[in-house]
Amino acid sequence: MSLKKHIPNFITLLNLLAGCMSILYFSEGKISEAAYAIFAAAVFDFFDGFSARTLKAYSKIGGELDSLADVVSFGVAPGFIIYYMIMNSHGRQPFYLGNIDILPLAAFLVPMFAALRLAKFNVDTRQSSSFLGLPTPAAGLMIASLPLIKAQLYEGQSLFYMVVTNTYFYLACVFLLSLLMVLELPLFALKFKSFAFKGNEIRYIFVAGSLLLLIFLQFVAIPFIVMLYIFLSLVVFLADLS
Repeated sequence: MSLKKHIPNFITLLNLLAGCMSILYFSEGKISEAAYAIFAAAVFDFFDGFSARTLKAYSKIGGELDSLADVVSFGVAPGFIIYYMIMNSHGRQPFYLGNIDILPLAAFLVPMFAALRLAKFNVDTRQSSSFLGLPTPAAGLMIASLPLIKAQLYEGQSLFYMVVTNTYFYLACVFLLSLLMVLELPLFALKFKSFAFKGNEIRYIFVAGSLLLLIFLQFVAIPFIVMLYIFLSLVVFLADLS
Protein backbone atom coordinates (compact mmCIF):
# COMPACT_ATOMS: atom_id res chain seq x y z
CA MET A 1 0.00 0.00 0.00
CA SER A 2 1.39 3.41 -0.95
CA LEU A 3 2.19 6.04 1.63
CA LYS A 4 -0.74 8.25 0.61
CA LYS A 5 -3.17 5.52 1.67
CA HIS A 6 -2.01 6.02 5.27
CA ILE A 7 -2.50 9.81 5.31
CA PRO A 8 -6.22 9.80 6.30
CA ASN A 9 -5.58 7.36 9.15
CA PHE A 10 -2.67 9.47 10.39
CA ILE A 11 -4.93 12.54 10.46
CA THR A 12 -7.56 10.48 12.34
CA LEU A 13 -4.92 9.62 14.93
CA LEU A 14 -4.24 13.35 15.33
CA ASN A 15 -7.96 13.74 16.04
CA LEU A 16 -7.61 11.08 18.75
CA LEU A 17 -4.48 12.76 20.13
CA ALA A 18 -6.35 16.07 20.40
CA GLY A 19 -9.14 14.32 22.31
CA CYS A 20 -6.59 12.81 24.69
CA MET A 21 -4.99 16.22 25.17
CA SER A 22 -8.41 17.66 26.01
CA ILE A 23 -8.82 15.08 28.78
CA LEU A 24 -5.29 15.81 30.00
CA TYR A 25 -6.01 19.55 30.13
CA PHE A 26 -9.23 18.82 32.04
CA SER A 27 -7.28 16.80 34.61
CA GLU A 28 -5.03 19.83 35.13
CA GLY A 29 -7.99 22.19 35.53
CA LYS A 30 -7.30 23.94 32.19
CA ILE A 31 -10.86 23.96 30.89
CA SER A 32 -10.39 26.52 28.11
CA GLU A 33 -7.44 24.55 26.76
CA ALA A 34 -9.51 21.37 26.98
CA ALA A 35 -12.17 23.08 24.87
CA TYR A 36 -9.67 24.31 22.27
CA ALA A 37 -8.30 20.78 21.94
CA ILE A 38 -11.78 19.57 20.93
CA PHE A 39 -11.89 22.28 18.26
CA ALA A 40 -8.52 21.03 17.01
CA ALA A 41 -9.93 17.49 16.94
CA ALA A 42 -12.83 18.73 14.78
CA VAL A 43 -10.37 20.21 12.26
CA PHE A 44 -8.55 16.89 12.02
CA ASP A 45 -11.88 15.05 11.78
CA PHE A 46 -12.86 17.17 8.77
CA PHE A 47 -9.56 16.73 6.96
CA ASP A 48 -9.26 12.97 7.49
CA GLY A 49 -12.50 12.46 5.57
CA PHE A 50 -11.62 15.08 2.98
CA SER A 51 -8.19 13.55 2.38
CA ALA A 52 -9.69 10.06 2.11
CA ARG A 53 -12.09 11.27 -0.60
CA THR A 54 -9.42 13.29 -2.39
CA LEU A 55 -6.85 10.49 -2.36
CA LYS A 56 -9.47 7.75 -2.77
CA ALA A 57 -7.90 6.13 0.28
CA TYR A 58 -10.98 4.44 1.71
CA SER A 59 -10.66 1.45 4.03
CA LYS A 60 -12.76 -0.40 6.59
CA ILE A 61 -10.03 0.21 9.16
CA GLY A 62 -10.22 3.95 8.45
CA GLY A 63 -13.95 4.02 9.09
CA GLU A 64 -13.66 2.11 12.36
CA LEU A 65 -10.66 4.15 13.48
CA ASP A 66 -12.58 7.36 12.81
CA SER A 67 -15.45 6.24 15.03
CA LEU A 68 -13.10 5.19 17.84
CA ALA A 69 -11.35 8.57 17.71
CA ASP A 70 -14.69 10.41 17.66
CA VAL A 71 -15.89 8.61 20.79
CA VAL A 72 -12.92 10.02 22.67
CA SER A 73 -12.75 13.49 21.11
CA PHE A 74 -16.47 14.26 20.83
CA GLY A 75 -17.90 11.98 23.50
CA VAL A 76 -15.61 11.35 26.45
CA ALA A 77 -13.70 14.66 26.39
CA PRO A 78 -16.87 16.83 26.11
CA GLY A 79 -18.43 14.69 28.84
CA PHE A 80 -15.69 15.80 31.23
CA ILE A 81 -16.10 19.43 30.18
CA ILE A 82 -19.86 19.49 30.78
CA TYR A 83 -19.28 17.65 34.09
CA TYR A 84 -16.96 20.48 35.13
CA MET A 85 -19.47 23.11 33.99
CA ILE A 86 -22.29 21.52 36.00
CA MET A 87 -20.09 21.19 39.07
CA ASN A 88 -19.16 24.88 38.87
CA SER A 89 -22.55 26.26 37.81
CA HIS A 90 -24.85 28.47 39.86
CA GLY A 91 -28.28 27.34 41.00
CA ARG A 92 -27.17 23.76 41.59
CA GLN A 93 -28.97 21.88 44.31
CA PRO A 94 -27.05 18.69 45.23
CA PHE A 95 -29.00 15.48 44.73
CA TYR A 96 -27.32 12.81 46.81
CA LEU A 97 -27.53 9.07 46.40
CA GLY A 98 -25.62 7.86 49.41
CA ASN A 99 -22.57 10.10 49.53
CA ILE A 100 -22.54 10.83 45.80
CA ASP A 101 -24.05 13.92 44.18
CA ILE A 102 -25.49 12.24 41.10
CA LEU A 103 -26.66 15.40 39.29
CA PRO A 104 -23.28 16.17 37.64
CA LEU A 105 -23.02 12.52 36.57
CA ALA A 106 -25.72 13.24 34.00
CA ALA A 107 -22.82 14.71 31.98
CA PHE A 108 -21.69 11.21 31.10
CA LEU A 109 -24.82 10.62 29.08
CA VAL A 110 -22.91 12.50 26.38
CA PRO A 111 -20.16 9.86 25.86
CA MET A 112 -22.74 7.07 26.26
CA PHE A 113 -25.02 8.44 23.54
CA ALA A 114 -22.05 9.43 21.37
CA ALA A 115 -20.89 5.80 21.42
CA LEU A 116 -24.42 4.62 20.62
CA ARG A 117 -24.74 7.13 17.79
CA LEU A 118 -21.42 6.08 16.23
CA ALA A 119 -22.24 2.37 16.54
CA LYS A 120 -25.55 2.99 14.76
CA PHE A 121 -23.78 5.01 12.08
CA ASN A 122 -21.29 2.22 11.37
CA VAL A 123 -24.02 -0.33 10.58
CA ASP A 124 -26.58 2.01 8.95
CA THR A 125 -26.23 2.01 5.16
CA ARG A 126 -28.70 4.92 4.89
CA GLN A 127 -26.06 7.36 6.17
CA SER A 128 -23.53 7.14 3.36
CA SER A 129 -24.21 10.64 1.98
CA SER A 130 -26.20 12.26 4.81
CA PHE A 131 -26.86 11.77 8.50
CA LEU A 132 -29.72 10.56 10.66
CA GLY A 133 -29.16 12.28 13.98
CA LEU A 134 -26.78 15.00 15.07
CA PRO A 135 -23.16 14.04 14.26
CA THR A 136 -20.99 13.60 17.33
CA PRO A 137 -18.54 16.38 16.29
CA ALA A 138 -21.40 18.90 16.27
CA ALA A 139 -22.49 17.82 19.76
CA GLY A 140 -18.89 17.85 20.99
CA LEU A 141 -18.22 21.34 19.63
CA MET A 142 -21.43 22.64 21.17
CA ILE A 143 -20.27 21.44 24.59
CA ALA A 144 -16.69 22.65 24.04
CA SER A 145 -18.05 26.14 23.39
CA LEU A 146 -19.70 26.39 26.82
CA PRO A 147 -16.64 27.30 28.95
CA LEU A 148 -15.50 29.72 26.23
CA ILE A 149 -18.94 31.37 26.15
CA LYS A 150 -18.83 31.67 29.93
CA ALA A 151 -15.43 33.38 29.75
CA GLN A 152 -16.61 35.68 26.93
CA LEU A 153 -19.72 36.82 28.81
CA TYR A 154 -18.24 36.87 32.32
CA GLU A 155 -17.41 40.57 32.51
CA GLY A 156 -20.91 41.73 31.57
CA GLN A 157 -22.73 39.43 34.03
CA SER A 158 -25.90 39.95 31.94
CA LEU A 159 -29.17 38.07 32.26
CA PHE A 160 -28.10 35.98 29.27
CA TYR A 161 -24.91 35.07 31.13
CA MET A 162 -26.93 34.00 34.18
CA VAL A 163 -29.13 31.79 32.00
CA VAL A 164 -26.40 30.05 30.04
CA THR A 165 -24.27 29.34 33.13
CA ASN A 166 -27.12 27.89 35.18
CA THR A 167 -27.04 24.24 36.24
CA TYR A 168 -30.30 23.44 34.52
CA PHE A 169 -29.22 25.02 31.25
CA TYR A 170 -26.23 22.67 31.22
CA LEU A 171 -28.43 19.69 32.09
CA ALA A 172 -30.81 20.68 29.28
CA CYS A 173 -27.84 20.72 26.89
CA VAL A 174 -26.84 17.22 28.02
CA PHE A 175 -30.30 15.73 27.54
CA LEU A 176 -31.07 17.57 24.29
CA LEU A 177 -27.74 16.79 22.61
CA SER A 178 -27.89 13.16 23.74
CA LEU A 179 -31.38 12.84 22.26
CA LEU A 180 -30.45 14.60 19.01
CA MET A 181 -27.50 12.26 18.45
CA VAL A 182 -29.75 9.17 18.30
CA LEU A 183 -32.94 10.73 16.95
CA GLU A 184 -33.49 9.84 13.27
CA LEU A 185 -33.43 13.47 12.20
CA PRO A 186 -32.26 13.89 8.55
CA LEU A 187 -29.22 16.19 8.36
CA PHE A 188 -26.95 17.00 5.44
CA ALA A 189 -23.31 15.98 5.58
CA LEU A 190 -20.50 18.53 5.38
CA LYS A 191 -18.66 16.34 2.91
CA PHE A 192 -17.28 18.39 0.01
CA LYS A 193 -16.53 16.05 -2.89
CA SER A 194 -15.23 19.13 -4.72
CA PHE A 195 -15.10 22.90 -4.13
CA ALA A 196 -17.60 23.58 -6.94
CA PHE A 197 -20.68 25.56 -5.88
CA LYS A 198 -23.03 23.31 -7.82
CA GLY A 199 -23.99 20.37 -5.68
CA ASN A 200 -22.63 22.08 -2.56
CA GLU A 201 -25.07 25.01 -2.38
CA ILE A 202 -26.45 24.19 1.08
CA ARG A 203 -22.94 23.60 2.42
CA TYR A 204 -21.68 26.97 1.20
CA ILE A 205 -24.76 28.72 2.60
CA PHE A 206 -24.09 27.03 5.93
CA VAL A 207 -20.38 27.94 5.90
CA ALA A 208 -21.14 31.58 5.00
CA GLY A 209 -23.82 31.86 7.69
CA SER A 210 -21.50 30.27 10.24
CA LEU A 211 -18.68 32.69 9.43
CA LEU A 212 -20.99 35.68 9.82
CA LEU A 213 -22.23 34.41 13.17
CA LEU A 214 -18.65 33.84 14.36
CA ILE A 215 -17.60 37.34 13.31
CA PHE A 216 -20.42 39.04 15.20
CA LEU A 217 -20.93 36.70 18.17
CA GLN A 218 -17.58 34.91 18.60
CA PHE A 219 -17.97 31.81 20.78
CA VAL A 220 -21.63 32.60 21.50
CA ALA A 221 -22.19 31.86 17.81
CA ILE A 222 -21.52 28.14 18.15
CA PRO A 223 -24.90 27.08 19.62
CA PHE A 224 -26.58 29.20 16.95
CA ILE A 225 -24.45 27.51 14.27
CA VAL A 226 -25.69 24.11 15.48
CA MET A 227 -29.27 25.42 15.30
CA LEU A 228 -28.60 26.81 11.80
CA TYR A 229 -27.30 23.40 10.73
CA ILE A 230 -30.45 21.68 11.95
CA PHE A 231 -32.70 24.36 10.40
CA LEU A 232 -31.04 24.18 6.96
CA SER A 233 -31.17 20.38 7.07
CA LEU A 234 -34.90 20.51 7.71
CA VAL A 235 -35.33 22.97 4.82
CA VAL A 236 -33.49 20.58 2.49
CA PHE A 237 -35.50 17.61 3.75
CA LEU A 238 -38.83 19.37 3.29
CA ALA A 239 -37.79 20.62 -0.15
CA ASP A 240 -36.98 17.07 -1.20
CA LEU A 241 -40.45 15.94 -0.08
CA SER A 242 -42.23 18.59 -2.13
